[in-house]
Amino acid sequence: MINSPRVCIQVQSVYIESQSAPDDERYVFAYTITIRNLGRTPVQLLKRYWLITNGNGRETEVQGEGVVGVQPHIEPGGEYQYTSGAVIETPLGTMQGHYEMIDAQGDLFRISIPVFRLAVPTLIH
Repeated sequence: MINSPRVCIQVQSVYIESQSAPDDERYVFAYTITIRNLGRTPVQLLKRYWLITNGNGRETEVQGEGVVGVQPHIEPGGEYQYTSGAVIETPLGTMQGHYEMIDAQGDLFRISIPVFRLAVPTLIH
């Protein structure tokens, strides 16, 4: 499996105060991911892997088929966007991971998702 520059990942995360309970060490975050196909052939997202780290260094791994219940096909020049969520025990944490994808020729490749921050806004100065 190779890394590929054919796909671009953008991430935006937001704290969901209405679903969080800081007194119970429950901090809820939503993240929106945009996957852009910069290549010349269609690609399909097959699997996901996440490493979620809370502010105390506790790590949780999440992996599975597709994202939000689908394995999207993305046409050349197209994009797929979805929103999902994570719950951690601290007001600050990180996520990073990768997608396993396949191209029209049947070649598997991996797209890294660089580390991004999950943070309650009042913590960032």
